[in-house]
Amino acid sequence: MVESNTEIESKPRKAILHRLYDKCMEWLQTPYGIWVLFAIAFVESSFFPIPPDVFLIALCIAVPKKAFKYAAVCAVGSVLGGAFGYGLGMWFMDSVGRPIMDVYGLSEKYVTVQSLYQQYDAWAVGAAGFTPLPYKLFTITAGAFHINFPTFMLVSLVSRSARFFLVAAFIWKFGPPVKVYIEKYFNVLSIVFLVLLIGGFVLIKYLL
Repeated sequence: MVESNTEIESKPRKAILHRLYDKCMEWLQTPYGIWVLFAIAFVESSFFPIPPDVFLIALCIAVPKKAFKYAAVCAVGSVLGGAFGYGLGMWFMDSVGRPIMDVYGLSEKYVTVQSLYQQYDAWAVGAAGFTPLPYKLFTITAGAFHINFPTFMLVSLVSRSARFFLVAAFIWKFGPPVKVYIEKYFNVLSIVFLVLLIGGFVLIKYLL
């Protein structure tokens, strides 16, 4: 069977990501593991390729009683990283922001995100902060489109905290065995939860 050029090109990229993941997991085992988690959550919000969820899960499983502490650290790091991404988009979009989006193949989504911001302003960040949508795309473009910064930060804090605390709550409640289900179904569950949340807001709007 002949491999396509895309498959061939993706192998080195996957190998790099795997090595990067292994290295981060090694750092997590050090006494500074919680700060490594903070750093990963920070940089993932603008350019790091691996979601912090996988590292949060590892720490929560290692010490379940500290699960919510780890979730808080992850949330704070992610939101501050989002502010950094916002700054990149606002002041360095052409020189830094666009190249980052090009690396991840997100440039074609630029117009789509612009449309979302025109309709929902910073509230569009909530979807990216909680669901599998690329959060870094929304943080960088939020700065480029000059979205209201306080609202951006508030929505980011709520959505990212909800995501990470949900992971921590599952592990705290059900223990290590739930890891398989989180990794397999969490993205689907997060989307369902978001749909229900939006539905609740819509229902309240019409009832009140």
